[in-house]
Order: sequence, then C-alpha cells, then structure tokens
Amino acid sequence: MEDRVLYFQVESESEGLRLDKWLVQVLQDEEMDISRSQIQEWIKHDCISETTRKSRVKASDPVETGHIYQIKLPEPEPVELQPDPVSIQIVYEDEHLVVVDKQRGLVVHPAAGHPRGTLVNGLLYLGVRLSALGGTARPGVVHRIDKDTSGLLVLAKSDLAYHKLSLQLQAHSMLRSYAAIAHGVLPHQEGTIDAPIGRDPKQRQRLAVVAGGKPAITHFFVKERFEQYTFLDCRLETGRTHQIRVHMAYIGHPLAGDPLYGPRHTLPIDGQALHAKELGFVHPASGEHMRFESPLPSDMERLLMELRLGLQT
Repeated sequence: MEDRVLYFQVESESEGLRLDKWLVQVLQDEEMDISRSQIQEWIKHDCISETTRKSRVKASDPVETGHIYQIKLPEPEPVELQPDPVSIQIVYEDEHLVVVDKQRGLVVHPAAGHPRGTLVNGLLYLGVRLSALGGTARPGVVHRIDKDTSGLLVLAKSDLAYHKLSLQLQAHSMLRSYAAIAHGVLPHQEGTIDAPIGRDPKQRQRLAVVAGGKPAITHFFVKERFEQYTFLDCRLETGRTHQIRVHMAYIGHPLAGDPLYGPRHTLPIDGQALHAKELGFVHPASGEHMRFESPLPSDMERLLMELRLGLQT
C-alpha cells in the first residue's frame, strides 16, 4: 500500500496550538475529515514528524511558527489512474513541473463522482509523469481550482517540486490572481476581506465565514463598473477552498453564475464567472521567479462586452 506524504508549515496565527488540534485544522483544508484520536494514533505509529528534529513528536506538543511537519499516511483505497483523452492546454513544462490553463468544467483530479476524465487523467494520457507525493488519486496536485473555474494551476512532476511548491503555497508567497464578475456595484476601488472560513453549520456542502474558521484573506481591485455588476481582480493571500466565492458572497457581492453562493437570477454563464488569470512562484530547482498570465475565456469576454453595451442587466 502506497504512502501519501503531506507537508505543512505552521503559520503565526497557529502558534502555541497543540499539535493534534492544529493538524485537525490543516487537514480540513485538504478536505480530510480526520479526528484528533486518529491523529494521535498516527503519532504513536511514527507517521508524523517535525522535519528539523530527530526525537518523536507528541500530540500535546505546542506548534511553533515556521516549523514544518511531515505526515505519512496510507491510502485506504488505492486508485489505479487511467489515461483519458482530455483537452488540455499546457503552457509550460520541464522535468520538475507543468503549468496548465484549465478550461471551465474540468475537474482537477479523480474524486467521488468524478473517477475519470479529469485533468490528471488527461495528463497521464499525454505521458506526463506526476509526483506520487500528492497521493494515488492526486499525484502532483499542489493546489486546485474549482471545476467551474477556469485558468492557471501548477502541478509537480518531481518530489522536490511538490515539496517546495507546497511550502510556497503555505507561506502565502505564491502569486494567484483571479478575474471575476460580481453582482452589485462595489463602492470602493480596492479593499481587503479578512474573514475566517469554515464549514457552514447549516449547509455542510457549503463553506462560510464562521467564528473559529481558518484565517482567510482576499484582496480585491475594481477594474470596471456596470449598472448591476462589477468586474474586478481578486488576489489570494491565503488559499482556502472556495475562498473568493465565499468572501464575495459574505460582503454582499456574490459572483455571477455561482450556483452555490449566488442568486438564481444571474448572468448566462455555465458556472461562476471566475478565472485564474495570473500565477507566479519561485522555480523549485532553479530558483527563478516564474510568472504566467492567461487571457480571459471567451464566455467571460462575451459577458463583459454585453455589459458594456447594456445588453445584460
């Protein structure tokens, strides 16, 4: 049975938390519902270690800012990935990583309800070998974008790339900028939404701004205003699941087309009007600063043109 290896770096806001409690929180961001008792079992079996010390960790250890923990956990149900002919636009590739411009409607990796036809299946079909560190069903997946969000993401081909890109993501040093169309007219030219995100206690399939949620920060910049909509850039400082969608809904400006957080009456687009337009990181092997840009997809370009002409209200 193959081990899945995860790395997590302690952020300043988690300083002093018990190790087992902190790991419950960070694993929730990986959409893993793991109890503290299970984590304590992993600790007993030396599945969890702190990368700078040789001694065994304890569940009650207080975590310190900057420390990196490694978790080795077995995959309970190994999945044998199958190659599928999927339309994929590769914008950059070398021996360590691959940058992809994902179309709207494509799932990043196999999961319940989407066992085939994902981005990962498509890369396998093209002969792209991804790092196994992401797990059997998520090889090389450092970060994701939602099925109905288009745009740029990077996947790791080497273990070195997976490790170093994951650390950049956790340190908030990876540049991820999105173009979005939101309901309503934002009054401020720019702003920051600093509000914790966790599971919505009333609707478990949704996330929401909740007390005790994980810290989440989104910066927004207005690009263009229309009668009932706003075109804006959103830059992630943190990277919680659905973060931009949740934050924009929280301030009363849900994304157009968002089936989960937006209103029924919206713009005609298949999924939320959200596009990962800019991606930047330090290359894990060369140390080179890399930056990629993706043009707006045709569906969002069409909506903007119609809004400018007053054809959409």
